[in-house]
Amino acid sequence: MSIRRFAVGIDLGTTHCALSYVDLEQSQGEEVVQGLMEIPQLTGPGAVEERPMLPSFLYLPHPEELKPGDLRLPWDSDPGRIVGELARSLGANTPIRLVSSAKSWLCHPDVDRRAPILPAGVPEEVPQVSPLEASTQYLRHLRDAWNGLHPYADLAEQEVTVTVPASFDPAARELTADAARAVGIENLVLLEEPQAALYNWVNDSHGSWRKQVRVGDITLLVDVGSGAPDLSVIAVTERGGALELTRVAVGEHILLGGDNMDLALAHVVKGKLGQLGVELDRWQIQALTHGCRHAKERILSEPDLDLVPVVVPSRGAKLVGGSIRTELTRDEVTRTLIDGFFPEVPASARPAGRARTALTKLGLPFAQDPAVTRHLAAFLGRQTAATETLEGFVPQGAGRTFLHPTAVLFNGGVFKAEVLRDRVMQIIEQWLDAEGGASARLLGAPDLDLAVARGAAYYGYVRRVGGVRIRGGTAQSYYVGIESSMPAVPGVEPPLQALCLAPFGMEEGSDPEIAPQEFGLVVGEPVRFRFFGSSVRREDRVGTLIEEWTSDELEELEELQAELPTGAHYQAGDIVPVRLQAAVTEVGTLELTAIPRKGTKRWKVEFNVRGSGDE
Repeated sequence: MSIRRFAVGIDLGTTHCALSYVDLEQSQGEEVVQGLMEIPQLTGPGAVEERPMLPSFLYLPHPEELKPGDLRLPWDSDPGRIVGELARSLGANTPIRLVSSAKSWLCHPDVDRRAPILPAGVPEEVPQVSPLEASTQYLRHLRDAWNGLHPYADLAEQEVTVTVPASFDPAARELTADAARAVGIENLVLLEEPQAALYNWVNDSHGSWRKQVRVGDITLLVDVGSGAPDLSVIAVTERGGALELTRVAVGEHILLGGDNMDLALAHVVKGKLGQLGVELDRWQIQALTHGCRHAKERILSEPDLDLVPVVVPSRGAKLVGGSIRTELTRDEVTRTLIDGFFPEVPASARPAGRARTALTKLGLPFAQDPAVTRHLAAFLGRQTAATETLEGFVPQGAGRTFLHPTAVLFNGGVFKAEVLRDRVMQIIEQWLDAEGGASARLLGAPDLDLAVARGAAYYGYVRRVGGVRIRGGTAQSYYVGIESSMPAVPGVEPPLQALCLAPFGMEEGSDPEIAPQEFGLVVGEPVRFRFFGSSVRREDRVGTLIEEWTSDELEELEELQAELPTGAHYQAGDIVPVRLQAAVTEVGTLELTAIPRKGTKRWKVEFNVRGSGDE
């Protein structure tokens, strides 16, 4: 019989997954008994090892590629698909069968994330899976590994927290929750990754964190992993004589991180090989990129390592051993990352754009500007007013062109390199000094790979027994488009207004609010819902109706196509007078419900679906 004994934190990362847990029975107050699951996984054909992280790679082998028994796991004699270390190593040689960066695809609004589209751009004979299915496979592996090691504490029965980027939109959050539900984890909570990293820092301090921060502090969390730079700001306030932590700002979702860096390093190596007369085709470059990722991770995690061999599979028979052998040096890694991704820029810098080609291959919408420091400058520049309305907080002085952080916490595998942490701190110090601001303190983070999983587990413990909580709620204000009524005019679209449904910071599980206005809802025929988000409009409340806005104020989110059922009382095409109610679920997803003037009918619209249900 299963018992709820553990608070489990799962970091569902772009390149690695990790699972940490807190023993609820053995922990008390700030004395927390915490562990990290060593994850059994295939490291070679027929070879199973336990490792602290599960690489987020899924390999779809050819039916004749491996022998019977090669894929045997402690809980499955023949899973058919390969997850983890062996998937990564096999995919380095056969990239057309490797699914990677599923997490980045999970938040891609322009593709059907439930459709089999990965690996992208492969021949028809190669099987494909959806981004949702790939995420489900990683969670299934973690579930089976946990249940095998804890037969009397089924994972589905524990306090489970799964982390997501702070910049994930409601659709991506709901899809993540769907992946967890697909493996039986119904009792789960979603937690933003930067918050998880800060929870880990609090837990690691063993109570001394209160001595390391003060009222008025603004902590900047900079998390750069493989998928996207996750930027958040946490303010320190005081209530009833006790310190409080409040998340006041979250950066935009930008696909820029380790994946971009791996590709940049691959082009460095490609240039070296080109000087030797070796030309690489598309698939070799893809394999080289995976090899550079491995080399980069080793160099960043092993300070005494100066170079790592890189092997590229050969497409021809002229090379000895059927492969191309080269190397990646520490100097090449640090120079490429610093010059290309962390250049010195002023606080006024903004990401550079370029005119886009009209036609492009379908793929991930990577950021056009690779400079993380310019995106950081833009984020802090947009958030100058982030603390003005915060209760118990002293606003920063007038005349500042960006939000001045007083402390910085790094997270993500990229910052395992001390030289990169020092570079970012140096640039922030230059910005602060230019405006007469005080220096920012660096908060120590002992394990950048595992901080998110450990922090998520600790958060589950805090939810269960009490302790310091980071107040946050929704990372943006959310709006729905309301089409104005007007006579048809050739070439003129009806004006659109934006109705605030969920103000910034609406707490999970809070009582839903109903907008006071009444609108007409079209039922029984295909319609579209247009949603918008804002990270800068902090004064809007439920029911605020905006007639005009700039692109800096509101960003249009994923459009939803739906056909709302008529039920017994309405016909197709009827316009039903309704009021709109929004709620943030305990999971952290946003729900919109349309309530008619008469009757008990309800229409619920969720961000992740192409249809709707009723209750």
